[in-house]
Amino acid sequence: MDAHDGTAQGELAARLRLIQELSGLGVRALARDTGLSSSSLSRYLSGQTVPPWPAVVALCRLVKRDPRPLRPLWERTSNPLPAPPKSSRQVRPAPRNDLPRDAADFTGRESELAAVLAAVDSHRAVSVDGMAGVGKSCLAVHAAHRLAADFPDAQLYVDLHGFTEGRPPLDPDSALRMLLGALDVPSERVPQQGIEQLSACWRAELARRKVVVVLDNAADADQVRPLLPGAGPSVALITSRNRLLGLDEVPPVSLDVLSPEESAELLARASGDPRGPEGRLARDPHSAAEVLRLCGHLPLALRLAAARLRHRPGWTVGILAERLAQGAGEFDTALAMSVRQLNRPQARLFRLLGLLPGASFDEYVVAALADVPLHNAQDMLEDLLDAHLVQQPTAGRYRLHDLVHQYARRTATEQDAAADRERALGRVLDYYVHAAAAADAAMPFVSPGRAVSAGRPPAQLPRFPDKNAAFGWFVAEYANLVAAFETAAAVGADVHVCELPRFLRAYFARRCGTTHLNFLFERSLAAAERLGDPRQLAEVHSDLGFARYNAGRMTEAAAAYAAAELQLSKVPDARSEAELAMRRGYLSWDAGHTEEPLDCFRLAGKLYEQVGSPTDAAHAVAAEAWTMLQLGHREEAAQRAREVLDIPHGDPAWPPALTARITLGVATAREEPDTAAAHLHRALAVAREDGHLNNQAWCLNCLGVALRHMGRYEEALASHREAFALLDELFEEHWKIHFLNGYAETCRLAGLPEEALRLHRQALDMAPALGNRHEEALAHEGIATLLDATDPETAAAHRRAGEAVLRELGG
Repeated sequence: MDAHDGTAQGELAARLRLIQELSGLGVRALARDTGLSSSSLSRYLSGQTVPPWPAVVALCRLVKRDPRPLRPLWERTSNPLPAPPKSSRQVRPAPRNDLPRDAADFTGRESELAAVLAAVDSHRAVSVDGMAGVGKSCLAVHAAHRLAADFPDAQLYVDLHGFTEGRPPLDPDSALRMLLGALDVPSERVPQQGIEQLSACWRAELARRKVVVVLDNAADADQVRPLLPGAGPSVALITSRNRLLGLDEVPPVSLDVLSPEESAELLARASGDPRGPEGRLARDPHSAAEVLRLCGHLPLALRLAAARLRHRPGWTVGILAERLAQGAGEFDTALAMSVRQLNRPQARLFRLLGLLPGASFDEYVVAALADVPLHNAQDMLEDLLDAHLVQQPTAGRYRLHDLVHQYARRTATEQDAAADRERALGRVLDYYVHAAAAADAAMPFVSPGRAVSAGRPPAQLPRFPDKNAAFGWFVAEYANLVAAFETAAAVGADVHVCELPRFLRAYFARRCGTTHLNFLFERSLAAAERLGDPRQLAEVHSDLGFARYNAGRMTEAAAAYAAAELQLSKVPDARSEAELAMRRGYLSWDAGHTEEPLDCFRLAGKLYEQVGSPTDAAHAVAAEAWTMLQLGHREEAAQRAREVLDIPHGDPAWPPALTARITLGVATAREEPDTAAAHLHRALAVAREDGHLNNQAWCLNCLGVALRHMGRYEEALASHREAFALLDELFEEHWKIHFLNGYAETCRLAGLPEEALRLHRQALDMAPALGNRHEEALAHEGIATLLDATDPETAAAHRRAGEAVLRELGG
């Protein structure tokens, strides 16, 4: 290298050191974050070695600097003038390089590659594990190529055939002899027998050389242990489908599937598809996404799919997606090799996992599926996890990728009797209904109704010590519960179809709104009609009616309640009658009736007392108090609310107390403002802790009304506005009908007549469509009050219209 190039190399090193200073990182941390080896990076920074251009790019990107200004300097340092030729006496044989060709389409894996290089740097060995086809060998070989310059004496590769169909794993004796031969160790120095002697010879050779060796496709730790380097600089990269738990001294790096972005990039590169709008993938993004899904984002499957596309220029991506959907082909072979390592119970469980309707699962449903004790299910899941046939995205949750799920399901169909598969699926459906019922019982927000009659309870269910644990379970299992419902409907498990949505009501009220719950209960009604069971029909009609009511579909709700009452006349049931009476009371009040809601709530309270349900009876009394408040009977309402709050209960968030506190707060706002505000703020805190947005909006609007009664108009407006912001989040406009007139009255008294008029008119538009005659009458009266001074004729017309509504209702 001449002086000019030496100066350029020094200048490049100086520029790279400035980048390191800008990053604020030490060499090891900088190497980790850029995916470089720390030893190589040290040489780049000191000017001993010219870095490859990708290393320069990685360093610049880390500190968000454009690498292009460094390109001319790098080119001068990386292309020096040729050195003088050496004499023949100086020529040495080229070092052995057995590494397979590096993948030209190697994509992604930045963090995993960085972890591999860091492990090699710190421990001189690393184990890369992952399921078949996930790209373990590709990553190890790619890393070995990256390390080759740092280990110039040899780059070795040996396939240990741990999972090769049709042949046993390579024994350590044979592997060591192959590796020693690759180092050109004279035969007289190679021990003739004894694995310990062979391993000692191998370690001695590596101790005096700088070698990188890839030990691919290891069966287990025992096969690999004799092949590991000892003292000295050499390093080993190991791959296996299993975690090599016995190699404590070797850091593991586990591979998951590629990200969607990495998968798309690999498919494009491996298929030779042009990047840009002219490419087949870009022209049909929907089919391209389906190919990625069918391939499970696994590099092996993606490359197989890409090869089909590359060699069939007449194919569209849609054709490829259709062909992949017909069968996994070569990928099945890779999976079959992993499955063959399992014992009989493990293999049976793997096949049965293909029957699970959801995307992820826990050990409880697996125990039910396989009809085994929970600890057995846990042990077998760990075995399948180590074999990379299942994955564990989070603690306690497992999953199968789509391609693996299809394979498991297909092999179950081929190897397990139809009756066995049917029983296993039935146990899963039983589990989900009973687990949902147990979780619902721990969320004391609605009447639990009667006990589960669908199927048999599983041997073990998750424990729900409180409502928060139950809610967390619903969050984790929601997709599975919906999938179980769809599966039950598909296989004709009508009792499960009837009962499962019943135990999702509290969760839906806090997370999912009303639209989907209406859809589920519609399907439940069809199932109940097929069963012809009056009790099931009564329950489902009542549930569907309440879902209709919450969606603002009042006429349909009334029809469903009437149908439920007809069925209950055939099979009287006090609890179901009480729940129906409560629901009819809510509907009757919204329709504008006055005395009928009170009668409904009082009847419900008596029936709940008869069946020994004090919490539900307290709900009925609280509803009675709220209705009295709306009728203007503030003292009676406050008294009934206090009766509810005086009932001893250990739960500070006892559900009936929410309604009672709101009622008491509004009823006593004028006389006891501080105490009233405390009750309302406590109710709001409970609603927020519960996560029920509708209840939060209710509390905030009632707080606004109470603050208005206290004359604190600005605070009242802020409370109303916060409530309506929550209602906007729900995308359920019909809920606003309960609060528009109250908000408008606050605006009027706060000196905002135009805003008040707009809100009353919005209520007047909504109320007739929702069948809420009470709010319709209030809207007419509010508009009349606002227009009395400016447009008395229109005001009088609104007043007459409101009075007519009240006459119709008998008020």
